[in-house]
Amino acid sequence: MPLLSVCMATHNGERFIRQQLESILSQLGLDDEVVISDDSSTDGTIGIIKNFGDKRIRLFEKNNFSSPIFNFENALTKA
Repeated sequence: MPLLSVCMATHNGERFIRQQLESILSQLGLDDEVVISDDSSTDGTIGIIKNFGDKRIRLFEKNNFSSPIFNFENALTKA
């Protein structure tokens, strides 16, 4: 079980997601996790996340919330 969970809600965030994840991952331990709930991104967000290949990243994609609140709530429930 992870010691620390960082939750993110994404939607078409390719412009900033790489920098965000690099910053977050550099501050986490090996037993921590980043839980990402993606709300049906149509840009390169998912590809960028998957390219990290980091076992601490847990990605939940193909959601259709159309609401940042529900999207973030989904990430919280997966933590």
